Amino acid sequence: MLCCGNVANVTTVNDMMTVTAPEPESQWYTVVKGDNLSKISKAFYGTPSKYPQIFEANKPMLTHPDKIYPGQVLRIPAA
Repeated sequence: MLCCGNVANVTTVNDMMTVTAPEPESQWYTVVKGDNLSKISKAFYGTPSKYPQIFEANKPMLTHPDKIYPGQVLRIPAA
């Protein structure tokens, strides 16, 4: 996509930014006291066993799955 002025002899640009089949979007969750990734996984995915997805989506902010703190905002990937 052109961003800084015209280019000689360029009449159109196909930005190819149209999405025909959008992927599900991530959600955001603010950690509260008493939370752990398994509990958050159960709330969003219906099973606590998907906590590694949340952990991986939030690296390098999270260094260990057991170290989350109230106030942190986590990205919850689509299931």
